[in-house]
Amino acid sequence: MPLKIDRLNLMLGLAIVLSVFSSFSVMAAKVSFKEFCPQLVGQWAGDAAKAGEIPRKVAVTGFCSHDQRQLILSVSIGTRAPFSETWWFREQGDQVLLTYYDGVAEDKQQVFSLYRQNGDYSLLGEGVVNARPALIQLLFDAQTQTQNQAGGWQWTQNIQYLDDDIDRYQLFRGIEMTPVAPSH
Repeated sequence: MPLKIDRLNLMLGLAIVLSVFSSFSVMAAKVSFKEFCPQLVGQWAGDAAKAGEIPRKVAVTGFCSHDQRQLILSVSIGTRAPFSETWWFREQGDQVLLTYYDGVAEDKQQVFSLYRQNGDYSLLGEGVVNARPALIQLLFDAQTQTQNQAGGWQWTQNIQYLDDDIDRYQLFRGIEMTPVAPSH
C-alpha cells in the first residue's frame, strides 16, 4: 500500500509541476466535444485524493450519449459522500456545461471551454471555489500504455485563485483512471 500511495503522490506532484510550467490554454487548440466524449467511455479504477489527503480507491464509469453531446462520469466507492458523485458534461455550442452532484449538496454548475494538446484534454472555466473567485481546470492527462498496464487517464482538478498573487494552478484533487478489463 505505501508504494501505491507514493506513486499517486508522485503522479499528483508531477501533475502540479506540469500545470505550473505548461500554459495549456495558450498552446492548446479548442476541440469539439464529440472528440472528447467517447474517450472517457468505460469502466475505470484507481486511487483518488484531494491535495494532502490519503488516497482512496475509486471506480469511475463513463457514459457518452449516442449523439456524443453528453458525457456522464460516475465516481464511486471511495468518495466521502454516501453516494456516487455524478459529473454530467453537456455540449452547449462551443462550450461545455458541467453539472456536478454528490448526493448530498445542491447541484453545482460550471461552464468550461474544451482544449486538446498532445492527446490530453483540458476543460477551463472561471468560477468560485471556497467562496473565492478562481480559474478551474479539469485536466485529463492521457497515460501511455506500458507492457504491464493499459493506458488510461490521470484526471486532475486544479484551481488558480484570482484573488491571490500565486500565478499558477494548485492541485485540488487527482483521480487515477486505469481501464478495468471486462469480466467474461
